[in-house]
Amino acid sequence: MRPANIVTSVADVLAGAAIAGVLTTDLMLDAHLPSVAFLCFSTACLYGSGVVFNDVFDAELDKVERPERAIPSGMISIVQASVLGTVLLCAGIASAAACGFIPAIVAIAITVFALQYNRLTKHHPFFGPFNMGVCRGLNLLLGISVSAGALNQWYLLIIVPIVYIFSITMISRGEVNGAKIKNLYIAAGLYGIVAVVLAYFAFSHTRLTESAIFLLAFLWMIYAPLIKAIKDPAAKNIGPAVKGGVIALIMMDAVWAATFSTMYVAIAIACLLPLSLWLSKIFAVT
Repeated sequence: MRPANIVTSVADVLAGAAIAGVLTTDLMLDAHLPSVAFLCFSTACLYGSGVVFNDVFDAELDKVERPERAIPSGMISIVQASVLGTVLLCAGIASAAACGFIPAIVAIAITVFALQYNRLTKHHPFFGPFNMGVCRGLNLLLGISVSAGALNQWYLLIIVPIVYIFSITMISRGEVNGAKIKNLYIAAGLYGIVAVVLAYFAFSHTRLTESAIFLLAFLWMIYAPLIKAIKDPAAKNIGPAVKGGVIALIMMDAVWAATFSTMYVAIAIACLLPLSLWLSKIFAVT
């Protein structure tokens, strides 16, 4: 289920809720707090389900490329994994539905795109990364959907996670046999575009100072391992570059929160980073 990654998906929803303007200094008095909690549970289940079905569909390939994974190693059967994935999927949709019709639709869309990625587009050079990016973008919108008005205003923000995850997915294609240097340079450029967009929103909301510390941490987390991979694009350096990109999503989400909400919310999201890093030492990230 990639627990470390699930933490980043929760951070996405919290960032979305911050963008929607429902997380304020008076957090415990916010009427939307129960809905935000339900959506955090929803995204955790949906992400876990997507990863489980990823391993189900890749079971035969993983016997060759990643025999240490749960299914090829014999720790769990395909049937057991499929049941787990289905239960998580249903729980994720039901939890979102408890928050309203629109969150339910977003959750269903996440499910459709996740299964489509796992079954159909994963190995396509363009639609694979794009599909995965859409899943993450919808995850951000899931948080924003706590307020229908905010979703109508900020739905185009889906583009930022799409571009970012597109970059990570391109890098991840070299995890087994090493990466093409061209893909790494493209990813570096796309990372730069994402950083500029984040800085633009922080500046336009006159929150650049508040967002700067999180933005700098984000840049260091994504570029430090990527530069090392560019210097030596061997498989041993690609894994850390992918891991850095995934975990850094928490810092990106903290930037969104610092821009649209308060420093308290941004710090709360950033505090998920140690948890994700700890889990990443115990469980695989990719």
